[in-house]
Amino acid sequence: RYISTFRPSVKCEAEKNKAQWKTMGPAKVAVPSPKNFLQKHSKEPKLPAGKKEQDSRKLPALSVPRRTDHPVMGIQSKKNFINTNAVAAITGLPKKPQPIYVDRRQGDKFLLETSGLVPKYIKKKDYGVTPKYVAQRNEEIKRAQKEYEAGILEHLKKRAMKQVSDEERRSLLQGLKKNWEEVYREFQGLSVEIDTIPKKLHKEKLESQMKQLEHDIEVIEKHKVIYIANE
Repeated sequence: RYISTFRPSVKCEAEKNKAQWKTMGPAKVAVPSPKNFLQKHSKEPKLPAGKKEQDSRKLPALSVPRRTDHPVMGIQSKKNFINTNAVAAITGLPKKPQPIYVDRRQGDKFLLETSGLVPKYIKKKDYGVTPKYVAQRNEEIKRAQKEYEAGILEHLKKRAMKQVSDEERRSLLQGLKKNWEEVYREFQGLSVEIDTIPKKLHKEKLESQMKQLEHDIEVIEKHKVIYIANE
């Protein structure tokens, strides 16, 4: 069979490099110290420490003492706090009880001031006075109404129209009411039994006249300002 020519040299090197522990590792291994244990986040990369920016503005004075401040020691007072408190309690005015109200017989108590039962708002200086914004809004409405009326007058002047006076309006209203009374009197004089076509047509005519007069009277009473075109 085939035998390698390098066999003797390989065997020699293997025997030369083989130690007493063979291939199982060294007999004694250096044990690490228990103090050198792996800590949390120890292998994470750390950023270089940044320089603190120095603020040129001065910090405001604190109203509370700092952590490094120490109280002043050694101060003594000869004041008798017990007697002082007793005199203040004797000579002081008694504390008034807070007004409350009970809404149920189980004794549920609530503050009286915030309940709305005390009329405290009527004692204000500006109670019942029209607010400024309301007065300003009313003035704006009046100004807008005047501008609107002025625009209507200008438009009516362009169209050659005139306004009916109060006396003419009153006389016109009285005339319409008088005509309605006459038509109504004639309507009341109709026969009870309407059995012919002329009677029926006459009744419908009176009803239409009364309806038209009522509409005209309602329009004139509703509108105080009336404009008519010049002939």
